[in-house]
Formats: sequence, C-alpha cells, structure tokens
Amino acid sequence: MDRQHRNRLLLWIITLGLANLVAYTFIYGYLGGDAPNGHVQDGHYYLKGHFLWRLEGQSSESVPRTIWLYSFVHSISIYPTIAAILVSMLILARPHIIATMKTDSLVRGHTYIAICITVIVLVTSSATLFFILNFARAISAIESVGSYNT
Repeated sequence: MDRQHRNRLLLWIITLGLANLVAYTFIYGYLGGDAPNGHVQDGHYYLKGHFLWRLEGQSSESVPRTIWLYSFVHSISIYPTIAAILVSMLILARPHIIATMKTDSLVRGHTYIAICITVIVLVTSSATLFFILNFARAISAIESVGSYNT
C-alpha cells in the first residue's frame, strides 16, 4: 500500500475512533452510566454512572436487557478504539519522530515508536481482556440465576 492510501486509512481510523469515543460519552451521559459499573438484581438491569449525579455515582432506573448488553459491549470497545487511534497517530507522526530522535537521543526514533506501540497494545489488550472476562462473568451469573428461577 502506498503512503498516501495508508495515510488516508489511518485518518479514517482516527476519525471513526473519535466518533466512537464521542458516541460512548454522549450515550453514557444520556443513559446515566454504563453496564460495567452497574449491576443485575432480581432480573432487572441497572447502569451506574460515576460523577454524573454525585461523587460516588448513582444507579439508573431499570433498563432493558438489550440496553444493558449494548452498554457493556460498547464499553469493551473503548480500549481497542484508544489503541487504534494512538497507533494510527504514531504511524502518521513516525517520520517526524524519527527525524527528531536521530543520534543525540538515548533511544532512536524507530525503537521509540516500537516501544510505544508495544506498550499501547499490551495495556489496551489487557484492559479489553479484563472487560471481556467481566462481561462473561456477568452473563454466566445472570444465566445461572435465571436457571434457578425457572
């Protein structure tokens, strides 16, 4: 892929990633929180938002299961979105970073970029995995409680 097409693709990734972050922020505010901070009790699904109403947060009124599931999945998407934006920006800035960090730096530009991308991928992958495991635990807890009630 030539540089012009690659750069367009990277700009689209950044634009779509920012759109996802903005959408998440507005939906979080509109719903009054998100599912990872919320809970399920007696077959009712609650979202919780920190700092929206008071410092310790407040649970929402009961929301439909589909909204709760959507909220959890959208929350999981935030960390890969952050990774995609940061890596895209590093790749776009790569020529400038390399030119700035030539010989007089402790670390050369190529190495610096590789270290940054590695850290970004490791941290965001860990956070994503953490949220996925929490989601799986929440779903299995809901299903196990539901099977006892039937």
